[in-house]
Amino acid sequence: MHSCLIIDADPSAREALRQYIGQTPLLTAAGECSDGLEAFQWLRRHQADVVFLDVHLPLLSGTDLIRSLPEPPAVIFTTTCRESAVEAFELRALDYLLKPLSFERFLRAVARLGMASPAPEYEEALHFRVNRRMVRVLPSRIQFIESLKDYVRVMTDDGPIITKQTLQSVEARLPPGHFLRIHRSFLVSSARVGGFSAAYVDVQGRQLPIGKLYKHDVERTLRTRISAVPSRYPA
Repeated sequence: MHSCLIIDADPSAREALRQYIGQTPLLTAAGECSDGLEAFQWLRRHQADVVFLDVHLPLLSGTDLIRSLPEPPAVIFTTTCRESAVEAFELRALDYLLKPLSFERFLRAVARLGMASPAPEYEEALHFRVNRRMVRVLPSRIQFIESLKDYVRVMTDDGPIITKQTLQSVEARLPPGHFLRIHRSFLVSSARVGGFSAAYVDVQGRQLPIGKLYKHDVERTLRTRISAVPSRYPA
């Protein structure tokens, strides 16, 4: 059973989380707080296995709260702003939930409780230009990258990003050892590979083709390395 602390300034968000926790086996609500200082004091006196934490709290922000704790519990951030998720993952959060909260997305987040393990303190984000603005993406959120002639499609956990650059230029910026070229048009996150055959690699339920020139290296790499990919890059 995982004990949960809800920390959110929004009463409707606290109510939704309370209901979702009550409907989920192996979760139990241990307490609720509406601001960062109240949460800091609660965590000094009590323990929780996982914290559902609003990024934008009064008095003490969610990110500052986590930084103030010497041994923080597992954290799932809640936010109305997707850009806040970048800092959340740099603080080793399990996941983040965009408001308004949905039960389906909540279940996907808590499923990661069983995957939690030590991770690097900092993960360098990539930057992609999309419609005249820069979008930050953590490599651990990338499922695969597809070449579209003069553009690439970066498939992330939050949806696709299409940007004008080459697959080779993106590949050069990815963290070594975590991504695999399977085709002249596809790069995949090794940890997202659910299975493979002689012709296809299964990534998050999608079948992506293996190019003939890459077949031998793909099979050898997936057989010998896939189990060694750090858990920061979740399956």
